[in-house]
Amino acid sequence: MTAPNTVFVRLEGPLQAWGDTSKFVIRRSMEAPTKSGVLGLICCAMGLSRAAARERLPELNTLAMGVRIDRPGTLCWDYHTVGAKIGVLRADGKGIKRTASTGEIETLITRREYLADASFLVALQGDPALVAAVAGALASPKWPVFLGRKSCPAGVPVLARPADGESWTNPGAHDDLKAALDAVRWGPRYDDDAPRDAQRRTLDSISLDTLNEWRPASDDDIDAAEAEVWYDAPVCFDPPVHEPRLVIRSSVTVSIGDPLLHRTPAPPRPRAGYRDAEWTSEAIVDVVDEVTGEVTQEPRGARPRRLRRDKGLCVFCKNTATTVQHVTYRRAGGDERQVDLRALCRLCHDAVTMIEYGYGMGLDRIDPSDERWRDDILRTRGEILRFRSEETRRRALRDAPERVRDEQLEQKAGEV
Repeated sequence: MTAPNTVFVRLEGPLQAWGDTSKFVIRRSMEAPTKSGVLGLICCAMGLSRAAARERLPELNTLAMGVRIDRPGTLCWDYHTVGAKIGVLRADGKGIKRTASTGEIETLITRREYLADASFLVALQGDPALVAAVAGALASPKWPVFLGRKSCPAGVPVLARPADGESWTNPGAHDDLKAALDAVRWGPRYDDDAPRDAQRRTLDSISLDTLNEWRPASDDDIDAAEAEVWYDAPVCFDPPVHEPRLVIRSSVTVSIGDPLLHRTPAPPRPRAGYRDAEWTSEAIVDVVDEVTGEVTQEPRGARPRRLRRDKGLCVFCKNTATTVQHVTYRRAGGDERQVDLRALCRLCHDAVTMIEYGYGMGLDRIDPSDERWRDDILRTRGEILRFRSEETRRRALRDAPERVRDEQLEQKAGEV
């Protein structure tokens, strides 16, 4: 079996910054990770200082680098101030720059460019022993690793990991950079991020741009005309010195894997508006029966429809119905069916509600047409009528002459 010669690095986070030809005041970012930035990240994982990295960089530079742009991100600028009361030298070298109006040490204002919400897959290919050492360092970094700048932490582990059911390994054995980048499936962030055809069907594959380092196979090889020169091969980090390398833009078509994340579930359906048309409208429309599927002419609103089906009568006492009661709240909130409702008069409605509260019922409530609740409803109706009669009497006595109140109180005492 061929020894693994390729290590995959996943560079993904809220912000990234891969500097190239940046000046101090304006710090731009490249469109994709630079070799200097990636090798610097590896040196951090190995716990190498800038001085110590000088000895390892010649070996690390032997790794050929390819970048697959899984998500290009968005370029954004940051308003940045530098100073901390240290100040910067004046152009003539005579002291520190100070604000003319206050004489305070002047703050240096810089502009820094970042890649927001980008994701890259980097393949480093070379000697199997070196690849194994890099993979080990990335799996257990000695120092924190960042995506170009210290303010850009990684959002996922930098050592790429195959998902369940994928056949590639990290590190793995591949013939070249293109074959390596082609072996890893592309994973959409969410299910609806996957590309779709004109009929909104999810595609099985996607074409992604790549930036692969070109190296001659022999002394007679000539680079392609479209090769770009990137000055990002680090010789040392202190001071920063870089050499050129050739990069060729290409693309790979890879299969699409499962979504990396699942969206937060939608919030619960809001409470029903029992004053809107779907509940109250008496307009006659075509209604499909929920059980038989027959189309009938009935009121649009669920409440008048239930009253009409119950002939406008209370299902318990057969008095005129004035309201509609839920026998279950499992579909309450706008999705009620007619089987969930019963027409009731006000007295029976109050009696049923008192019983439900007394038993501490949950979603499933009392069906007043069920014979087993007959005695409980009758008893509670009687209690309500007695209470209302006594309350009506008390209210009447409040406004009666004092002589009448005294007579009524004496009569009540005699009855007791």
